[in-house]
Amino acid sequence: MNAEPVTVVLHATDSITRAGVTVALRSRPEIRLVEPETAESCVALVVAERLDDNVLQLLRKLQCQPNPGIVLVAGDVADSELLDIVGSGVSAVLRRSDATPDTLVRLIRAAHAGEGSLPADLLGRLLGRVSQLQRNVLRPNGLNLAGMSSRETEVLRMIADGLETREIAERLCYSQRTVKSILHDITNRFQLRNRAHAVAFALREGLI
Repeated sequence: MNAEPVTVVLHATDSITRAGVTVALRSRPEIRLVEPETAESCVALVVAERLDDNVLQLLRKLQCQPNPGIVLVAGDVADSELLDIVGSGVSAVLRRSDATPDTLVRLIRAAHAGEGSLPADLLGRLLGRVSQLQRNVLRPNGLNLAGMSSRETEVLRMIADGLETREIAERLCYSQRTVKSILHDITNRFQLRNRAHAVAFALREGLI
């Protein structure tokens, strides 16, 4: 039995590109193209020549929607744009020069399955940017890649162990006010509701 087609909403920066991609995908039984206004839980396919402010704004808007994945097809990607792309929820990147119907279908299906895909050279450059960020920005400020300090991580670990504010303060030689302030900073920064939500977030992200 054939698998159900993946529902895809196409966002293209010009009408010629939109027409060409539409023609390429309409004939594929693995794909069902829909219009943006009728799209619900669709893979978003974004095709652009370059990653300008309008495209980044679109990616951030899509990130806030219940999309199972975002596939970006772009003419070229600068090193300085890689972190913005990943931070905007893009799960697969493809150069326009490498885009074929078969490749698009493969990446769309991968994004729908929750998988990521980057060209090998882009992956290497991304890892280089992450390493540089950690070495030059995060580590000197006592932060990890999640934007959390070792002190904050330790407080969350103790909360997860069931310790009360007073006990945490005693173990870390802090005042109770300092412990409460640390937790307040964490919940505000990551938009968490309470202590339990903060612990769940830290566990999910592998921080504790």
